[in-house]
Amino acid sequence: MAGLNSGNCHVPMKASAGKQSQDRSPRPAICIVVENLPVPLDRRVWQEACALRDAGYEVIVICPQMRGHDQTDETLDGIRIYRHWITHEAGTFWGYFFEYASALWGETRLAWMAWRKHRFRVLHLCNPPDLLFLVALPLKLFGGVRVIYDVHDLWPEMFEAKFRTRGPLYWMVRLAERLTYGTADVVLATNESVRHVAIGRGAKPAANVFVVRTAPKIPAQAMPADPALRKGRQFLIGYIGVMGDEDGVSYLIEAMRHIVNVRGRDDLQCLIMGTGSQYDSLVRMRDELGLASWIDLPGRVSNEFLFAALQSIDVGVGCDPTNVYNNACTMNKTLEYMAFAKPQVVFDLVEARASAATAAIYVKEVSGRALGDAILDLIDDPEKRREMGAFGHDRLLRELNWERSVQALLAAYKKALEIGPR
Repeated sequence: MAGLNSGNCHVPMKASAGKQSQDRSPRPAICIVVENLPVPLDRRVWQEACALRDAGYEVIVICPQMRGHDQTDETLDGIRIYRHWITHEAGTFWGYFFEYASALWGETRLAWMAWRKHRFRVLHLCNPPDLLFLVALPLKLFGGVRVIYDVHDLWPEMFEAKFRTRGPLYWMVRLAERLTYGTADVVLATNESVRHVAIGRGAKPAANVFVVRTAPKIPAQAMPADPALRKGRQFLIGYIGVMGDEDGVSYLIEAMRHIVNVRGRDDLQCLIMGTGSQYDSLVRMRDELGLASWIDLPGRVSNEFLFAALQSIDVGVGCDPTNVYNNACTMNKTLEYMAFAKPQVVFDLVEARASAATAAIYVKEVSGRALGDAILDLIDDPEKRREMGAFGHDRLLRELNWERSVQALLAAYKKALEIGPR
């Protein structure tokens, strides 16, 4: 679901090639299928692909043609990438229907082509949506491949948060999730909340579920801050991520309206980076509220711009509203702010607390007013900002770093390859 993935940021942190595995024995080919974003734009998938390549696997990725990544057949940093046509990013029921139909056709065609050419032994499925079992099951039954289900998002919770209903379509989504779990030999979970769902609702053995967190790779060289981003104001607050219906970016614009028009502050500039189905409406909202001078919306940005911006901001903001879906998501932006030692203000989400701990201020009331007041409280306490940023950076390096996730990823692949054909 290209327009719904608030757990995955649309602007990836750069993944370095790293050192090649010291084990020179040949590893089998593996194939990763992702529908939500192309690689290398999908940071989690690209980092997984690079880690598997460095461990000696031959890595093939199947993904959509979108967002400037249009080559149908490309080898990038030793990873073979096949891309398929897909309809435009969806925003309506029929839009999602045609998006999924076009994606499944492309994924199935390319998966069989890649299997004939590379004879991959593991098919790694990245949701959403939970329809990729339709691609995997024939290859598992007739090609003998093992299947790894990489749960980026809990699709039923995502559906419920967006459409606010549990009608027949919701239960179809639950069925698709169950069939995907049933097809999978091994499951990758982004956090403990997702792991509990995989073991409980997915009925997977705990030994076959591995937590592979989405953690940013901090650039090897420090990027300088860019004072020009402040537009002459003393403070800069920032947002990086998706701009879909459920991502709550409108709350940040409302927070800026409250800060400027109600609290009377003229010393804060806001930088909102990223794109999504709601980008155009957010630009209109900003302009209609007369906030164009206070809020910059540059859209999708380069890594260089992103790194400079994250160095420059004083406070990072997460405005994903509280619901069953967002509570189970580890937001990329949360970890990216921590990577750059930036304190953050977020709505009170379960997995936000699990990741950031005391590196964030948690706002219980989901409103622009409450968000704006919390931002100002933190801006006006420089010592607290410094302490929170330092704690978050240290926590990321010690407990949530990508290297730990690589160990879990490789263990999951080892487990999958040990499982005999069924």
